[in-house]
Amino acid sequence: MPETAEKPRLRLLLDHFALIEDDREGWRVAHPLSEVLLLVVCGTIAAGDDFEDIADWGEDNVAFLRRFLPYHHGVPGSRWLPLLMNRIDPGLFANCFQSWATAMRPDAPALVAIDGKTSRG
Repeated sequence: MPETAEKPRLRLLLDHFALIEDDREGWRVAHPLSEVLLLVVCGTIAAGDDFEDIADWGEDNVAFLRRFLPYHHGVPGSRWLPLLMNRIDPGLFANCFQSWATAMRPDAPALVAIDGKTSRG
């Protein structure tokens, strides 16, 4: 996929996930929530089965991720990812993801297969 096509798609992803608020104290944040969410979504799409796979994918592909966000401190490790993700309402995360997926293909059916299962809205 050419860069011109993928960049707007991932920017759109960030726009949809902007609804999720980061309740951490700003001065203590090494990895902004937008960076964590982009890493988790991309790492999962790239076949990451767990947070270790996602962190490894992020380390191997940090140059790709930096085309969208700075990642000044690199990517969070596999120990930090579950701590950060557990702070997020899973229902809100799912709604943001589904909203993004729908925006990518507005003409597609209202079903999105997730992890081999079908989620009906």
